[in-house]
Amino acid sequence: MPTFSYDFPYASKKLPIFAENVVASSQHLAATAGLRMLARGGNAVDAAVAAAIAITVVEPTNNGIGADAFCILWDGSKLVGLNASGHSPALMTPDQYACNSAMPSVGWKSVSTPGAVSLWMELHGRYGKLPFADLFEPAIKYAHDGFRVSYMVSRQWDRGIDRLKGQESWVKAFLPSGRAPKAGEIWKFPDQARTLAKIAESKGAAFYHGELAEAMDRYARETGGALRKEDLADHKPDWVDPIGLTYRGTTLHEIPPSGQGIAACMALGILENFDLAGHDCDGPEVAHLKIEAMKLAFADIWRYVADPRHMDVTPAELLDKHYLKSRARLIDPKKAKEFGPGVPKHGSTIYLGTADASGMMVSLIQSNYTGFGSGIVVPGTGIALQNRATGFVTTPGHPNHVGPRKRPFHTIIPAFITKDGRPVATFGLMGGAMQPQGHMQVFSRIVDYGQNPQAAIDGPRWRVHETDKSIWAEEHMPSATLEGLEARGHKVTRTKSPSFDFGSSQIIWRFPEGGPYLGASESRRDGAAVGF
Repeated sequence: MPTFSYDFPYASKKLPIFAENVVASSQHLAATAGLRMLARGGNAVDAAVAAAIAITVVEPTNNGIGADAFCILWDGSKLVGLNASGHSPALMTPDQYACNSAMPSVGWKSVSTPGAVSLWMELHGRYGKLPFADLFEPAIKYAHDGFRVSYMVSRQWDRGIDRLKGQESWVKAFLPSGRAPKAGEIWKFPDQARTLAKIAESKGAAFYHGELAEAMDRYARETGGALRKEDLADHKPDWVDPIGLTYRGTTLHEIPPSGQGIAACMALGILENFDLAGHDCDGPEVAHLKIEAMKLAFADIWRYVADPRHMDVTPAELLDKHYLKSRARLIDPKKAKEFGPGVPKHGSTIYLGTADASGMMVSLIQSNYTGFGSGIVVPGTGIALQNRATGFVTTPGHPNHVGPRKRPFHTIIPAFITKDGRPVATFGLMGGAMQPQGHMQVFSRIVDYGQNPQAAIDGPRWRVHETDKSIWAEEHMPSATLEGLEARGHKVTRTKSPSFDFGSSQIIWRFPEGGPYLGASESRRDGAAVGF
């Protein structure tokens, strides 16, 4: 490889694309895998599933075959949602965590039943046009023959070593040479190719009922895991009605709890009580109001959001505009404050989008949660299991308390935008607790200030950090804004770019009937929007 550095000292702008068929993804090889399905005569679902399968290979740092997944799609006539997140194993009981002050993020105790494969199966079964096995071809080729590792994936790979170096199965699978692959090097994973072929040939049955389920069960029994083949056999994805909140005439839709997408809607509902258009989009006044709205939303979701069967309140109560207006009254425009949860009853990955010429549009997100997930890789299969059980809490009595057969609090959230009941855009922004914050920031830039989707993605971002509520801000945010936030009492940390801390967004915007799509892709990642 050349000896030049991978420093990027100059600003690099992306421009949106215009096409009748579009795929936008955080990894360009996954985007082209989806585009190949569209070129074969497949639809947006075929493209989305092919891209989702491929990205388990080409971006293993964020997702894998053992991931979870969600989807919102416009099927040509209506908006529908699919929740393919897994429940906790039947053997995952609270007593196992009695000595834990917080949920572990590595090892078997962080693993819930993987659901991504069931999303591929269910989505294709209802809407796909091409044969199921065809959707696996790009991914299997990448895994068997190898692909060139991209720059940001190489960085993420290297960053995961400190967290997972004690997980023997992960080290053996992902560090066979003792280090992470460098940018531009070829990575092959034959085990993963064989597993994807088995899933393709069996239409997914091998994963939940056959030899792959047996392999996961056997390895869990051998190494102290709670996951069993019965948990896999019992897993079913759920078709759901997306929730939504209309903000200044445009509606943001999210998957309902146990996901955190409701926080983006709540923050917008709080923000709607303030005049943003009268202030500079990147100024301190607007940044402060958005930060405080986000803090209020987080205070509520961390208290209330869980598996819906165990929640104390309903999504409708959390999204009630009278309630959100009462929360908005707590904001002081001149001073940062600490907020606790309200009382509503009185009133966090890869993301990709696809759209085809027929009008079908898909918003899909898939994730291992923390980096490579739990660090558990089932030997001989390439199945890296997520650590989604980390989303539970160990507090007895909390609706999200760890326990058997429950869905944990989830960070991954696909979004969709409509106006007057018509589809406008597939939209998402991956990145843990950054996701609802990014949704709110990008959506507001478009609606409040008329920024085009690519500009809205490129704009400087801040993050309310989930551990200490301090504010992390990108270095290209105006210095006057950072100083204004500090003057209001915010503790601000300036970050260097490129950073993984502010998420990765993709948007496919639909023009009026008969017009093209606009595809916008994150400038902070290796991805691309492609189309024809």
